[in-house]
Amino acid sequence: MADKKAQESLDPEVKIQSAIGNTENFIMRNGRKLLIALIVVFVIVGGFYGYKYFVAGPRAEKAASMMFMAEQHFVADSFNLALNGDGNFDGFLKVIDKYGSTPQGNLAQHYAGICYLQLGQYEEALAHLKKYSAPKGIPGALLEAQNYGLQGDACVQLQNYKEAASMYQKAIGASDNGLTAPYYLKKIGLVYEKLGDNAKALEAYKTISGSYAGSMEARDIQKYIGRLEQL
Repeated sequence: MADKKAQESLDPEVKIQSAIGNTENFIMRNGRKLLIALIVVFVIVGGFYGYKYFVAGPRAEKAASMMFMAEQHFVADSFNLALNGDGNFDGFLKVIDKYGSTPQGNLAQHYAGICYLQLGQYEEALAHLKKYSAPKGIPGALLEAQNYGLQGDACVQLQNYKEAASMYQKAIGASDNGLTAPYYLKKIGLVYEKLGDNAKALEAYKTISGSYAGSMEARDIQKYIGRLEQL
């Protein structure tokens, strides 16, 4: 039993499954806080576009109304209902279909991508995540980083590790901060280990140790560094 546990602690395959094998561990780890932050971003972005769309015409107002119940289902982890509606209220897919050109329709693409990830439909998730276009500014940059990270997670599930590494790198470039950057750097390292590129994996881990020493990921990163340096 002890040998088995030791093997699991060293096996990159085990680590990649635990760290990036599920849809989006960042959402799972931060739970409601991230979901609330997502809605806050929507409100902020909506405020930017609000005057133009809510005064100029009714389309965005109708889209926002449709989004409301879909968001409630999303927060409640009812991802199928959030996507498709519940018979009384429409879901994100209907918002995209009817009001895809509005800011709300654009955000619905991101929501839909997350829903499909949670439902294990990774091709569909990628299709919607790639259609999302982040607005300018800090809130938009944070959401863009998450979007790229989600694409990376979908690629991992599809065993497209090279593309996953590219998406995680884009996530860091979109918002290089002490919370998301080390999180995605660790994922990049694990993916490079999966690809057999230990040099790049080690570089990613050392960047966490050197540039993001105060992050959660830095707490045990020396184990990853030491393991690769001994190979």
